[in-house]
Amino acid sequence: MNAFLQKRGALLLSILSGLLFWAAWPTSPLTFLIFFAFVPLLAMSDRMTERPAAYFGLLFLAFWIWNTATTWWVGNTPVPASGIFANAFNALLMTLPWLFYRTTRLRAGRTTGYFALAVYWMTFEYIHQQWELSWPWLTLGNAFAMRPGWVQWYEYLGTEGGSWWVLIVNILIYRAILHFRASRKYASFGAPAAVLLMPILISLALNPAEKLPGESKKIVVVQPNIDPYDEKYARGAAEVQLRKLLDLTAQQTDSNTRFIIWPETALFTTGAWEHELNNQPEVLAIRQFLQQYPKASIITGASTYLQYTALDNIPGTARHATEGNYWYDAFNSSIQIDTSSKIQVYHKAKLVPGVELTPYMRYFPFMKKLALDMGGITGSYGLTPGVPLFTNADCNVYTAICYESVYGSFVAQKVREGAQLLVVATNDGWWGDSEGHRQHMQYARLRAIETRRWVARSANTGISCLIDPAGKVLMPLPYWEPGVIAGNIQCASRLTFYVKYSAEIAFAPVIFCILLLTYTIVLRVIRKKNVENIR
Repeated sequence: MNAFLQKRGALLLSILSGLLFWAAWPTSPLTFLIFFAFVPLLAMSDRMTERPAAYFGLLFLAFWIWNTATTWWVGNTPVPASGIFANAFNALLMTLPWLFYRTTRLRAGRTTGYFALAVYWMTFEYIHQQWELSWPWLTLGNAFAMRPGWVQWYEYLGTEGGSWWVLIVNILIYRAILHFRASRKYASFGAPAAVLLMPILISLALNPAEKLPGESKKIVVVQPNIDPYDEKYARGAAEVQLRKLLDLTAQQTDSNTRFIIWPETALFTTGAWEHELNNQPEVLAIRQFLQQYPKASIITGASTYLQYTALDNIPGTARHATEGNYWYDAFNSSIQIDTSSKIQVYHKAKLVPGVELTPYMRYFPFMKKLALDMGGITGSYGLTPGVPLFTNADCNVYTAICYESVYGSFVAQKVREGAQLLVVATNDGWWGDSEGHRQHMQYARLRAIETRRWVARSANTGISCLIDPAGKVLMPLPYWEPGVIAGNIQCASRLTFYVKYSAEIAFAPVIFCILLLTYTIVLRVIRKKNVENIR
C-alpha cells in the first residue's frame, strides 16, 4: 500500500484537492475545508518540478473535479455538451495561475513563488470578471456565502478579500506542515491559525445593525413559478402569465406599498419595441392595476427590442431586419412602470457566455447565431447601455438581472452611482432543482454585506426572498412553488469602504502580476547571460 501511495501520490493529491473544493462549496456546510483545498496542490507542485506535462494534467484534473462536481448543472440545457465544455474550459483557465506559479517558483524561489501564486490567482479572478468569457461563479470569496457571520468585513474588502484570505491561509498551512515535519513543533501552526481566526473575530465584533436609518418602505416580491422550458414561451401564454402575476401581487399589496418586484423576462416573452412600450397591453393592464396603489412602482424583467436609425452607430450585436431594412438589438431588460407615462429601461450588461452572448463575435460575425436557444428571443443579446439605475424621488434602485448579481465589484459600481436598494430579477428554473439556484441565492447575501443594502430577490422560480444588509435571508419562498412575500426595507445612502474602492481593490493584483512577470523574465535573462559568460 505504501508503494502504491508513493507511486500514485501526486494523482491522489490532485483528486483530493478537487474533492475538498467541492465539499467546501455552497451549499455544503463544510465551508472550513476551503482553507485546506489548495494544500494538496501545493504538495503536488513540489513533487512535479521535473515533469511539466504531468503537472499540467494533474492541475487540470483537480480543477475539472471542482468545476464538474460544483457546477454540473450548467449542462442542464437543450445542448448538454455545452455544460461539459464550460466545466472543462473553466478548469483549463484555472491551471494558468499555477503554471505561472511553477515558473516563478523555479526561478525566484519558494517564498517569492507563494506570493506570486496568490497574485496570479487574483489576477485570474479579476480578468474572469471582465472579459466576454466571464464566469466568476467559483470566485474563492464566494465560498463563504453561507457564512455571513464570518465575513461581515466584506464591507471593506469584498469577495476579493475573501479570495486573498483563502489563498494566504492555504499557503501558511502548507508551510506549517513542512516546518512541523522538520521540527515537530506544533507552534508551526500558530501563524495560519491566527490568520484564519482573526477575520472571523473581526467579523463577530462588527455586529452590524440590521436596520438602516430612514423611513421603512413596504416592498412586495412575487414568485410566479412558471416553467421556463414548456409553459413560459408557449403560444398565447403571455396573458395568462400576466394575470397570474397580478393576482399574486394583489394578495400582499396595499396603499403603503412602494415597490413591487417581478422576475426576469416576466413581460414580453416574444419581445416588445422600446419606443412602443406605453402601448403594450401588458403595460396598460399594469397601469390600470396601479391606479389602486398610486405610491407603488412595478420593477420587472422584460424582453425588449431597440431599433437603430441611419444616424446611430450600429453595434456589432445588432441584427438586421430584411423586412423594413433596419438594424435592431434584442435585450434582456428590466423596466420600471408606475402610473406616469415614463418607463425606465435597464439593459443587462453582464451576459451569460454561450446562452446570451457569443463571445467576441465582432471578430467572428459568422458565430452570431450560435448562442443557445433557451426559449424566447434567441441569439446574442445587445450590450447597448440603458439607464444605470431606476431613479425615484425617495429611493434609487439597481436591478441586477440574474447572473449580474454574482459580480461584486460591478454591483458596487452601481451603488457608487447612487443605488440605495438592490433588486435581483432572475429565472433560476433553467437549471432545474439543482445546486444552481441555491448557490445563486446565497451569493446575493454577499452583495448585501459588501454594500450594506437591502436586497429584494424575485425569481421566476428558485428562491425569492428579502436579504437584509447583514446578509440574513428573510421569508424565502421554496423552489417550484408560486408565492408572494411582503416586508419593510430601508433605502441607504452610506457608501462602504468596498463600494468606494472596489475598482482599486480588484485591480491591484494585476499591477503586482505585471511586476512579477517582469521580474521573472529579467531574472531569466540575467541567469542566461551569466551561464553564457561562464561558458
